[in-house]
Amino acid sequence: MANKTNVNAAKGPQALALHIGLNEVSAAHYAGWSGPLAACEFDAHDMAAISSAQGMKSSLLITKKATRANFLAAVRKAAKALSAGDLFFMTFSGHGGQVPDVSGEEPDKLDETWCLFDGQLIDDELYYELSRFKAGVRILVLSDSCHSGTVVRAARPAPGTPEQRPRIMPRSVALRVYGEHKAFYDQLQNDVAKAAGGKVTDPDTALGNVTVSERLTAIVKDFHPAVILISGCQDNQFSMDGDHNGAFTEQLLSVWNNGSFKGSYASLHARVRAGLPPTQSPNLFTLGPAAAFLKQAPFSL
Repeated sequence: MANKTNVNAAKGPQALALHIGLNEVSAAHYAGWSGPLAACEFDAHDMAAISSAQGMKSSLLITKKATRANFLAAVRKAAKALSAGDLFFMTFSGHGGQVPDVSGEEPDKLDETWCLFDGQLIDDELYYELSRFKAGVRILVLSDSCHSGTVVRAARPAPGTPEQRPRIMPRSVALRVYGEHKAFYDQLQNDVAKAAGGKVTDPDTALGNVTVSERLTAIVKDFHPAVILISGCQDNQFSMDGDHNGAFTEQLLSVWNNGSFKGSYASLHARVRAGLPPTQSPNLFTLGPAAAFLKQAPFSL
């Protein structure tokens, strides 16, 4: 047994990657809206190329395969497989959306979502799934989508060109989708709250912008893994689509420069942000004990 343990230790940390890219969603599940985009599948494949080159075992969920069930199964499988020192790298490229919050204290509050092919993943769910990873696991999430509830109250950006589409589900569509599936989304939030001990304290930080507050402190203390999330934009902005990559992913690939980038996650974020216009400023935040993680070389095992 001791020899086996030594052999496993000698192998070093393992890394799993999950890359999700949706160029459309199922109109049957989104009130007739399919949300066509052009570059999300490219984003997923390009990020998978990075993770594979770095020695990670990568999985792809592309458009029709990017269902709620497939996503949750992949994340839960990773949570069971990874231990302290291991890395889980996840990227999402697609539309962001909103559903009314039913588990928080503010009745008019919106929960942010990722628009998976056959239904939305609520930020409550993502928060809970990430919290189930073991202590010491490093989790990196890159989200190239619009996903903050406050964005629907901000001025919408100029239409731009056919190659520049905001990656957000229109508010009118979001309302119709919620109206048609209200019981499902309300139950999801209640189920997650119960699973998390009867209370989920503003878990929007799993998908949206974060400011230092008592809310964030309450969440962080429940996190045992170290989480870094870099999102495509601030909460009052839009992540833009393109022909070959989303604006955020395109800039990240440029800065990474096939692995020639030298620096930390913090400096990677700074360089990507500096290369984008003021109308799209990528955000970075952490959950759990991530100070040392932030100083590491990006995508390193």
